[in-house]
Amino acid sequence: MIIRDKVIKYGSNINTDVIIPARYLNTVKEDELAEHCFEDLDKDFKQKALSRKIIVAGDNFGCGSSREHAPLAIKASGIKLIVAKTFARIFFRNAVNTGLLVVLSREAADNIDDGDELEVDFDGGLIKDLTTGKVFKINPIPEFIQEIVHNGGYINYTKKKLGLS
Repeated sequence: MIIRDKVIKYGSNINTDVIIPARYLNTVKEDELAEHCFEDLDKDFKQKALSRKIIVAGDNFGCGSSREHAPLAIKASGIKLIVAKTFARIFFRNAVNTGLLVVLSREAADNIDDGDELEVDFDGGLIKDLTTGKVFKINPIPEFIQEIVHNGGYINYTKKKLGLS
């Protein structure tokens, strides 16, 4: 699997309350969550997400309270991938379960800038910054995680495996 797109860059300690504020947790409608994603951090996020589908961030992305709404809001905004130095473990798992790709790369996060165009090869384990020419190694994404994401999340993946879809 290869994703090629442009970057929205954020710093460290982006918590779930910033991703989707608690005042919007009364809905699970993905379009409503997308409408308010990152609104307290980046008023231009919605516009940026129309033409950039990769978030690159620092340490501890998705820290804070455990809420499945956070990766759902990001995914519903059109984001395909988050590359970060580190993730809060519960956010990482919730992201995979909702079908949002997440990749750890300290080196990439340190060297990629806002607006750069990336090509991410999950099978080959490479991130290529097409803007600067730099290449970063990542651990290949296991096939079963790629399958979960391809099926739109863990529930759909499980239904398919059980022959229920």
